[in-house]
Amino acid sequence: MADALALPGGLDDIGLDRTRRRIVVELAFTYALILLVIWTPRPWQKMLWWVAAGALLVIAGLSYKGIQSLGLRRGNLFRSSWVVGVALLLAAVAVAVAIPLETLRLPSGGVQGFIATYWAYALWAGVQQLLLQGFFLPRCLRLVNGTSSAAFLAAALFALAHLPNPILTPVTLIWGYAACMLFLRYRSLYPLAIAHAIFGITIAITVPGPVDHNMRVGLGYLTYHPRIHTAMRQ
Repeated sequence: MADALALPGGLDDIGLDRTRRRIVVELAFTYALILLVIWTPRPWQKMLWWVAAGALLVIAGLSYKGIQSLGLRRGNLFRSSWVVGVALLLAAVAVAVAIPLETLRLPSGGVQGFIATYWAYALWAGVQQLLLQGFFLPRCLRLVNGTSSAAFLAAALFALAHLPNPILTPVTLIWGYAACMLFLRYRSLYPLAIAHAIFGITIAITVPGPVDHNMRVGLGYLTYHPRIHTAMRQ
């Protein structure tokens, strides 16, 4: 099932080596920009975010093979919809555990308040899945042998970007690997994006802010102060 992401046939050893070097440079350059954004203080962080986004778009555009190659298609959508069901089930279990522990934190305003609070995160979850499955996974498939190894490499890069958060780092490693393997099987991004949003929102409402620092990563995790962020919410 990785044939659609494999290297074109007819490449000699020199061509293959050049292709791999180019992929390594692309991965190293874009990943370094992402880490730089994560670990840079404001206001420089916003400027670097646009630089990183622009670089990703340019590099991805040079190897663009159509929207369907990114998983943005209706094929296998129904067959892979069970992923969303599993995510909802795990979310229900997490909420059920959080209630007696008194760690459940729901936004005020009912359904409208919930949507207003988390719609932007849901979109960001989809963007993250697009980057993982549409940018990093295809390049990892060209660097290492075996779909499982490529999926683990992509998941490891995804998880390392969530350091030093002790909750998000292991969760994103597990989910990143599972999502990559599921993508290679179904080639559908939509259920993975929805499941990602469900998992992230579940963590946000069930894990206390002082534990996961309100899901911050990088420098934001280290500079988080519960009193300051509590005052800001008030």
